[in-house]
Amino acid sequence: MDTPTRSTADLTDQLLAEAAQFIDPLPTAFERAIRAVPRHLFLPPLIWLRDGHGGHRPCDRATDPDEWLSAAYSDAPLVTQFTDGLPTSSASMPSVVLRMLALAGLDRKSDRGRVLELGAGTGFNAALLCQLCGDQAVTTVELDPTLAAEAERNLKAVGHAPRVVRGDARAGWSAGAPYERVIATFSVDRVPSAWLEQTEPGGLIVTPWHSAWCSGYGTLVLTTTPDGGEGRFHSFASFMPMRGSAPSTADDSGGLPEQVTSSSLSPWAVAGGDLNAEFHIGLTVPGACYAWDASGEHAPTRLDVADDTGPSWATVDYDGHHADRFTVTQSGPRRLWDEITAAHTRWENLGRPSVDQYGLTADAAGRHTAWVEGADGRQPV
Repeated sequence: MDTPTRSTADLTDQLLAEAAQFIDPLPTAFERAIRAVPRHLFLPPLIWLRDGHGGHRPCDRATDPDEWLSAAYSDAPLVTQFTDGLPTSSASMPSVVLRMLALAGLDRKSDRGRVLELGAGTGFNAALLCQLCGDQAVTTVELDPTLAAEAERNLKAVGHAPRVVRGDARAGWSAGAPYERVIATFSVDRVPSAWLEQTEPGGLIVTPWHSAWCSGYGTLVLTTTPDGGEGRFHSFASFMPMRGSAPSTADDSGGLPEQVTSSSLSPWAVAGGDLNAEFHIGLTVPGACYAWDASGEHAPTRLDVADDTGPSWATVDYDGHHADRFTVTQSGPRRLWDEITAAHTRWENLGRPSVDQYGLTADAAGRHTAWVEGADGRQPV
């Protein structure tokens, strides 16, 4: 194996400079933690990098040590595990990791305490937590026993020994509760009740968020109360969803009749990359997901919409000529496009709020209430 031409010290300086673009000034405690936890020691010899075309390409330390090491210290997410052809574990973008630690208040020494990390992955985030809070204060839970063992080895290699638990992160880890901080390294579409129960009142839960419509975008910071919690969303972060959290998709409409209508709402308005609009629809039209069909088999461009928990579906067709009317076909107990149209109208009436204006209240019974903060105060969504 060739020897890399750049030193890890130089690469760490570069990484810290990139992270400082998102956190300025970068807390001294964070800089010390990054310097004390070499990221390359928490990566396997084979990683996968984004290929620029929506996929990934392999990067092997044995055949290209320079590229591998540069990737290790880049401010980018790195896939570390594929299962059945799909990425199932990754090393998160370092600046995103630090922003989440800042949202958890771990840049302030007085706010540090017992921390529960959900999703150990390679162990890099847990090592940063150990640097900030001390090994005895950190518990990390990992579902995959192979990843848990790898994280434990990596942590030991840099001199850290937090509690590493092999288990379902959805259930938290009650044996170490209560925690002052709970930090997830995967996205959820609901805050599990166990997390609320295991966080002491006034503590913080920091978790990436996703919905069926808007996959993996936004970070929720929830302050817990004796009977639930309340908090705000922040417009950054994209993480893999919690394993086992996605419901099975039902493809059969059960022979239900189809309804054909027309709509003035452009499919690009709700699924064309406006993350604020897509975030709102994900919050307010539960279970709705979409896929674009540009094959031309049914229409020049079609948006396929489905209910990921049931048989309802809709298609929205663009005929290639008229951008003000679209043919809509719907079937099933839900009229999904009608729901999406109503949600988009509500978003516009609220003043087209950004992700950062949204919040969530959760109670002990598991009910979630989303709201948005605007010029007229708090409004339900």
